[in-house]
Amino acid sequence: GPAARREVPMTALRAVVSEPVVDADAGPAADPLADYVAAKGGNRVIRRVLIANNGMAATKSIMSMRRWAYLELGDERALSFVAMATPEDLNANAEFVRLADEYVEVPGGSNVNNYANVKLIVDVAGRMGVDAVWPGWGHASENPKLPRALKEKGIAFMGPPAPVMSVLGDKIAANILAQTAKVPSIPWSGSYGNPGDDGPLQANLQDDGTIPKATFDAACVTTADEALAAAERVGYPVMLKASEGGGGKGIRMNKNPEELAASFPQVESEVPGSPIFVMQLMTGARHLEVQVVGDEHGNAVALNGRDCSTQRRFQKIFEEAPPTKPSGGIARPEVFADMELKAKQLVQNIGYVGAGTVEYLYNAKNDEYFFLELNPRLQVEHPCTEGVTGVNLPATQLQVAMGIPLPSMPEVRRLYGIDEHDDTTVLDLDDPATKYREIKKHVLAARITAENP
Repeated sequence: GPAARREVPMTALRAVVSEPVVDADAGPAADPLADYVAAKGGNRVIRRVLIANNGMAATKSIMSMRRWAYLELGDERALSFVAMATPEDLNANAEFVRLADEYVEVPGGSNVNNYANVKLIVDVAGRMGVDAVWPGWGHASENPKLPRALKEKGIAFMGPPAPVMSVLGDKIAANILAQTAKVPSIPWSGSYGNPGDDGPLQANLQDDGTIPKATFDAACVTTADEALAAAERVGYPVMLKASEGGGGKGIRMNKNPEELAASFPQVESEVPGSPIFVMQLMTGARHLEVQVVGDEHGNAVALNGRDCSTQRRFQKIFEEAPPTKPSGGIARPEVFADMELKAKQLVQNIGYVGAGTVEYLYNAKNDEYFFLELNPRLQVEHPCTEGVTGVNLPATQLQVAMGIPLPSMPEVRRLYGIDEHDDTTVLDLDDPATKYREIKKHVLAARITAENP
């Protein structure tokens, strides 16, 4: 393929730091990365990473992982990065292409030709001999076909396994899984009907990435009459939603039964064949989210969270952390701690691996919160969380992909107040009494260009 070597401009870090000193006794074969993975209990060494993204996401990931390699291993060249560059990226002399060690030219135009094209990503990964793929956000990051295809080739995917990703992409199944982990859902057509107690529907994830069909169907409404009956139990105003809708299609707000009866055939015809559900309309709630990371050993950590309530046209404009009082946030600290605990339980219940975000609606008037969704990827606003916790998230994704358990990761241990040279203290993330140190910072991110087409 047309892969070209490029010299990366000398970074400020390399300009002021001499080459790492290699222990003379170790001989020429010193391998700090492999030593690190072994020492921390990992099971695979990742040296070459394909960045299946562009722009800010690609730039941030390379900078973060290089920074980690320099600070942790004393060698920012311990990892090498392969970028995918369109003609547009090359013409613009894009920063991420300069930061990468190598790049592969890919077709330009719409992202179906390049960053969202699973077959192309997998082909490039195989051809370039990479150990792992970093998906970022947008593009192919939430397409379960990508982790599935990479797994067949023996290439690590820095995100959750395909079955988990596919079930989380389904609003109905995701709500049922949340309820099963005792995370409260907004009142909806799946809030009742559980065999035995008529409580919220519950189900466990099956190996193929689905939940049992009978449970799924019980949460859906298939006729206007069923929708009306569900709305009576849920309480108006309600949203009637097609689970496969999006971008304004297959969704109607209804203040009363007359509106709902008229909406049903419209929603049905806008997204033909899609399951449909009824959910109470929440007004005046804040959008709070918890940053979670799961590993392949069944551990999970909640790394504080963010308030993303300031939105325009469904785009987040301001994101801030922490979302709690007294540092400028809205949530009571003990309530947010409970939201973090529930988010961790959900991650562990479904076997989620990698970085993700559990999104909630939070009602400040009565401190109630409700599950919105679990985003199966890193989010654009993750630097707010890095700022308050001191945990480098792309590097954490890398370590998870190397099979390193979360309680062994130095930055996670530091967050929980364990000295970085202390390798013996056991960090028990499952103990509810294990609390990370108090956060003394407030970070605000403003997305000036959120609406810039």
